[in-house]
Amino acid sequence: MTDDRDGSPAPNEPEAPSTPDLLGAALGGAARRAGLDPATEATTGHVVWRAMGGWRGILESVLPSLAFLVIYTVTQELLISLVVAVGIALVFTIVRLAMRQPASAAIGGLVATGAAAALSLWTGRAADNFVWGFITNGVYGTAFLVSALIGWPLIGLAVGFLMSEGTAWRADARKRRVFFWLSIAWACLFALRLAVQLPLYFANDVTALATTKLIMGLPLFAPLVAVTWLAVRTLYPRSQPSAE
Repeated sequence: MTDDRDGSPAPNEPEAPSTPDLLGAALGGAARRAGLDPATEATTGHVVWRAMGGWRGILESVLPSLAFLVIYTVTQELLISLVVAVGIALVFTIVRLAMRQPASAAIGGLVATGAAAALSLWTGRAADNFVWGFITNGVYGTAFLVSALIGWPLIGLAVGFLMSEGTAWRADARKRRVFFWLSIAWACLFALRLAVQLPLYFANDVTALATTKLIMGLPLFAPLVAVTWLAVRTLYPRSQPSAE
């Protein structure tokens, strides 16, 4: 609604959400669904466990890659290795859908596994099964790094939404510093994966590549989730009233 006299917005017209607000809402919603809400009273171990998806989430993350590693190492048959990996991801997705449980993570894993398998079959190179992982690590790492360098760390945007303070945290030097280094830490995780795995890809060492992918997956993800959670909880003590 506008003022007819000069075309300016009426005083009671709500402002449109800014880009940081929208991005923070998206990131915060994803963090909340993963169990990473600083406003909750959960323990660090419980938070990390939920972030990994519990036993089912761990199996969904590990089994397709593990099956590919074992079968390809033993048989050197690309097709059967990919079929089994995609089949396992498909079974997990079907089970979640049949039980009417949230299946976004399983569907995402299925799509990623299927896309990687399709590329590998198209090129005929087993190592190309890992290209999709390189792309996602590169995108995530770049996003965390750039956001930190320009003063809008993604961790801060997500936490600001979850704690109902929007971007007000940017006025607090301590929070800015913590969110900056947390985002840098996440960027380093994705960069480390690429630094270790890309040479193996170019060397066409499929077994070593699949092994390092497993080792540098949840075993590195879980500790960094714990560090992030503890750092954020330090900024927002439990005695502070939490908002829904």
